[in-house]
Amino acid sequence: MLGSPSRPVAARLLFIVSRMDLARYASLKLEFDSGTGEVILDRRLGERRWRQKRMAAERRGVDRRRRDITEDLEASGWALLGR
Repeated sequence: MLGSPSRPVAARLLFIVSRMDLARYASLKLEFDSGTGEVILDRRLGERRWRQKRMAAERRGVDRRRRDITEDLEASGWALLGR
């Protein structure tokens, strides 16, 4: 049986900021503490499994990224995800 939790459960926020927008990164880092959310710079550089020679078949079944944030980063310089 599920009871009410002793303390409210809040979703943690993850802000991913474009590497080109360091001012926004600094501002969000000051505004959000580690209890409320986490602010990180976008670390993606491209597809990790790029190779010059062609592989026979893709070994990964699906992409692990749940949501593509590329458009958000290009349009506004940041993306917000709930965890």
